[in-house]
Amino acid sequence: MDHTLDVASQFQMSPVALLVLNAVLAFMMFGVSLGLRPADFVAVMRRPLAPVTGLVAQFLLLPALTCLVTSWLKIEPGLALGMILVACCPGGTFSNVMTWIGRANVATSVSMTAVSSLAAVVMTPFNFALYGHLNPYTREMLQTIALPVQNMVMLVVLVLAVPMLLGMLIGARFPRFVEQSERYFRSGSLLVFLLFVVISFSKHWQTAVQIAGSVLLLVIAHNALAFLIGNASGRLMRLPLADRRAVTMEVGIQNSGLALAILFTFYPSAGAMLVVAGFWGVWHLVSGLALAGYWNFSNKKWARAQNLQSEPQT
Repeated sequence: MDHTLDVASQFQMSPVALLVLNAVLAFMMFGVSLGLRPADFVAVMRRPLAPVTGLVAQFLLLPALTCLVTSWLKIEPGLALGMILVACCPGGTFSNVMTWIGRANVATSVSMTAVSSLAAVVMTPFNFALYGHLNPYTREMLQTIALPVQNMVMLVVLVLAVPMLLGMLIGARFPRFVEQSERYFRSGSLLVFLLFVVISFSKHWQTAVQIAGSVLLLVIAHNALAFLIGNASGRLMRLPLADRRAVTMEVGIQNSGLALAILFTFYPSAGAMLVVAGFWGVWHLVSGLALAGYWNFSNKKWARAQNLQSEPQT
């Protein structure tokens, strides 16, 4: 898979396109945050078990196990480092929608997204530097690229923290605007992000095709690992089913858009890493919607069974 490094130079992005990507991420975070209130954070403090379980799985278990597995399997450095970067990102904003579709605990999901997005200001750059160095196969590559920690922190602040705070302020001040626009923000964000990924891949389809097979398998396995970590963590802490499902979705749906923004901003020549993040951006939507649909179906099946049992015998 060394040829991924030879074609990495094909991945470049104009300043305008880079600005659009960051604006899309900020737009998505703003839309999700319209329904957030300070009371949501108070609720996290009062009942912290589910959010804390999710945060530990998100920022400790997933990056650590990703580092361990990529090292054990001796995965090519560019691909491994891309997997580590995605694992170091916070939960994706679409996890809230998928949690809602799956009839899990949306309040837990939203609070986790908010807290993890704030924590990512520190944890994403720290974890990426730490686990990229701990993996002996990615250490050399990490040392050859500049790691602008301060600039990375500033990017995370601008595309996650600031839009979240603005969304909360506007949502609190204009509640009717939230009711009328929230669903449009969610669907619009999804469509714009998918369009951006498609356009990015269309410009570099030859590179993507060359490594598509190996990358797709890695992304599917990595995403499955993330879901398993979230589910196992919830079971270990004996969380209620709705909370466990929310944690599972939050850990499994990573903010690969943030990974793309970091890569296009600071490492535009890291083609293998970009392809990993790009495939993640598409695949986790497919897997997340499939899992949410299964949960929804199982809930309805259980409800029908309960109704049949409660009907009087004639």
